[in-house]
Amino acid sequence: MPPKTTTRLLAALLLSGCASAALAQDAIRPDQATRFVGQSGMVCGKVEKTRYAQNSEGSPTFLHMGGAFPRHTFSARIPQDQRDKFRPSPEELEGRDVCIVGAIQRDAGRAEIAVRSPADVKLATIK
Repeated sequence: MPPKTTTRLLAALLLSGCASAALAQDAIRPDQATRFVGQSGMVCGKVEKTRYAQNSEGSPTFLHMGGAFPRHTFSARIPQDQRDKFRPSPEELEGRDVCIVGAIQRDAGRAEIAVRSPADVKLATIK
């Protein structure tokens, strides 16, 4: 099965338990997210690397997807004030499949979603 079709066939979204099959069919791969800049969407894939940027403005945590940092194609930016609300913690998401929901923006040639709350990040099973 081609990767594009595979991503759209998400078996389950966990964590909130409220995601529907219709949402799973609308999943965007990290490497395709730049095509959706300016739109709201759900980007799903494996978190390749988590980085807590303590010395950057706002001390955000980044979930890098679609390749290893710094060659990744997508990031989810978690603000410092939301970081401690995550269960599992952002660092525990590294290596796991997730879906990030929100407004897709462009940042340094890559796509990014600014996470507003832990509810914007869902654990996923991608088949």
